[in-house]
Amino acid sequence: MAKNHDRIRRSSTTWKEERMNTEIKAKKEPLPYNAQQRAQAVLSIWTERRRPAEVCQELGIRPAVLSHWEKRALAAMLKALESQTRLEPGPALSPKLERLLARQALQQKGRMAKLEKRLT
Repeated sequence: MAKNHDRIRRSSTTWKEERMNTEIKAKKEPLPYNAQQRAQAVLSIWTERRRPAEVCQELGIRPAVLSHWEKRALAAMLKALESQTRLEPGPALSPKLERLLARQALQQKGRMAKLEKRLT
């Protein structure tokens, strides 16, 4: 849906006033391409089977949209390949490791007590 707005423009060379017809165009609805179609488009460029201009023309999208898809695909790939952190609930340390750390803490505490005794 376009709206017309009439404005007056003055020519810088002839100083004549003339009506200027400007249109404000409504934003286009995004085309409904699913994730698989977007991935195929990006991969066809990355594997150099097709040029970006061909993909844009075929899908009816701007190069900026395709570039955005490429950036999102790369970010998602990097995120997917990062080392995974422990997400399930539960103790952060195994029971065996907890016992070992507790034993070391007690030994350290005993050493500290002996050292304090010698210093006083």
